[in-house]
Amino acid sequence: MNVLRFRTELVVSWVLILTLSQYAKGQQSAPVTMAKLGAYTTDQVVDNLIQMNLHRLQALHSYQGTRTYRVEYHGFGGSRNAEMAVRVNYTSPSTKEFTVVSSSGSKLIIDKVFKKLLEAEKEALDTEIQRRSALNRDNYDFESAGVEETISGPMYVLIVEPKTKDKYLYRGRIWVNAQDFAVARLVAEPAKNPSFWTKKSEIEQVYMKVNDFWLPARNHSLSSIRLGGRADLTIEYHDYEITGAGPVAHLPRSESAPSASAGGAHRPGNNR
Repeated sequence: MNVLRFRTELVVSWVLILTLSQYAKGQQSAPVTMAKLGAYTTDQVVDNLIQMNLHRLQALHSYQGTRTYRVEYHGFGGSRNAEMAVRVNYTSPSTKEFTVVSSSGSKLIIDKVFKKLLEAEKEALDTEIQRRSALNRDNYDFESAGVEETISGPMYVLIVEPKTKDKYLYRGRIWVNAQDFAVARLVAEPAKNPSFWTKKSEIEQVYMKVNDFWLPARNHSLSSIRLGGRADLTIEYHDYEITGAGPVAHLPRSESAPSASAGGAHRPGNNR
C-alpha cells in the first residue's frame, strides 16, 4: 500500500485540534491572584469556561488571518517535507474561506495533507460536528490537576476525558486562563485512533489574545506510523484582524468574583 495512504489518514487526528478554537475576553475588573483561584471549585471553573465559550462564540462575527503549514515526514517510503501559506476569512456562524498564498516542497503533501486539512476544517463547521466536538459536560468529564502560575498569568489545569471514542474528541490536559476563562493551551491525543496505520498522535495547541478574543497561535502535531516513521505537522497563525464583533456578555458577579470563603476548590474527580 502506498505510503501516502498512511500519511493522508493522519489528517483526521490533525484536524481534531482545529475544531477546538476558544474565544476569550477579560471579564474581571481586577487581576486574578493565586489566592483567588482557591475560591473556585472544579465545577465552577468548568461552568464558567462553558458559559464564556458560548458568549465569545456569539460575539465573534468575523476575522481574517494568515497561517503557515509545515510538514516533515521521515520513515517508510523516504522523507518528504512541504510548506504552504494560507489566508483565512471567517464569517459566523459557519463560513471559512481559504486562499493559498504560496506553497513549496512535496506536491503530494500539499495536495493530500494540507488541502485535505482545509477541507476537513470546513466540514467541522457543520452543526452536528460542532455539537459532538464541543468542550462541555455532554462530551467530557473534567477533573482538577491544580493551578499554575505562568508568564501569561495564573491558570487552572484540568484533565479532560472524553465520554465516547469519537474522532472529534481528545483526552489530555487544558490550561484555562483564570482572568478570561478561556483555554490558553492544551496537550492531548485523539480519543479515537483515526487509522490502523497511525500508532500514536500527540497534539499541542497554544492560543494568543487578539483584541478581546483568544485565537490559535501555534499547533504542533506529532504522529507515529505503525510501520515505522514519523509525521511532524506545525501550523503557525499570524496577522489576525477582527473584522466584526459584538459585546461579550459578562459572567454574573457571584461567578466572576468568588470570595475566599467559598472553599472546596479543585476537588479531584469533582465531575458531573
